[in-house]
Amino acid sequence: MAWIYIIIAGFLEIVWVIGLKYSHGFTELIPSILTVGIIIFSFFLLSKALHSIPIGTGYAIFTGLGTVGTVAIGVIFWGEPINLLKVFFIILMIIGIIGLKIIPIDSQNPK
Repeated sequence: MAWIYIIIAGFLEIVWVIGLKYSHGFTELIPSILTVGIIIFSFFLLSKALHSIPIGTGYAIFTGLGTVGTVAIGVIFWGEPINLLKVFFIILMIIGIIGLKIIPIDSQNPK
């Protein structure tokens, strides 16, 4: 269940970062309220996931999903520039997220 929490939290990070754009520095009431609510729920799910996922792995996956998703949304919907080097590094982030997921949790905490 922890992995489901972390994935949902990561996708919610994308949503709340976009919400930050629409809140205009928290000067727009409705987008600001929605953004803060989504931030709280996202961090709640992250905290639930960290009960059984090591903090370094969990936070890296959370922020990695948010980063990759936010870059993709920026490129697709706001026409942010993209080039081969940016794509290469995004692919490296995705590989890193997958790598952190497939490493057995026991090997991350040697005794």
